[in-house]
Amino acid sequence: MNEDELESLAARLTCRKAHASAFNLFVVFAPSQVTIEGDVVGWSSSPGYVRYFCPRCGSRVFAENAGADETREYEVSLGRFDEAGVFVPQYESWTRHREPWLEPLWVPQSEASRQGD
Repeated sequence: MNEDELESLAARLTCRKAHASAFNLFVVFAPSQVTIEGDVVGWSSSPGYVRYFCPRCGSRVFAENAGADETREYEVSLGRFDEAGVFVPQYESWTRHREPWLEPLWVPQSEASRQGD
């Protein structure tokens, strides 16, 4: 794990619907850490947030948190990686939308995004 990477579990309602899951586990990368090859199609699920998918099979590939250049980041879902146990959550966000049966993680918690949205 690179110390510049952030791993998160998010329970935001938009994320839950996009992933058809109670939460989304993802790794955050700076644009300089990511190489995108092949065709992707994007759609804005909320202001400044674009979700990209494969135009052939429809699989979600990554998301772009499209802030200013210095805050722009890519989020790649944990299920995209071939090896298990490489990434460990560093924070949990959107806990106000967490399912009541889901226990809090041992990491810092935020009722909204880690930026305080």
